[in-house]
Amino acid sequence: MTLLPTDDTPLYNHPLPEIEQWLTSMGCQQDESELHCWHITKPDWRAEVCLDIEELTVRYHPTNDSASADNVRGSGDRSIFRTFKYSLSRQDIENAVFAGP
Repeated sequence: MTLLPTDDTPLYNHPLPEIEQWLTSMGCQQDESELHCWHITKPDWRAEVCLDIEELTVRYHPTNDSASADNVRGSGDRSIFRTFKYSLSRQDIENAVFAGP
């Protein structure tokens, strides 16, 4: 296991294997069909994290329980989409992404 650059290092200065190691350490699982995307599930939310060309994108989804309650109220899709430039530090992205929607 290699050591990650310091947490104040912009994400664009991390080699891809180290970004993948970081995502795994944060509890993400790589999508088997779309290798640039990762999934994470927390008690109150779940998300898809994708390593796009110029930015990291995150789509948060409600958990099944909250999605069922939303559908009863008729509010439809409650996904939240966010993007983060690779110029942000790994710590900043970690704080923003893994705090949830």
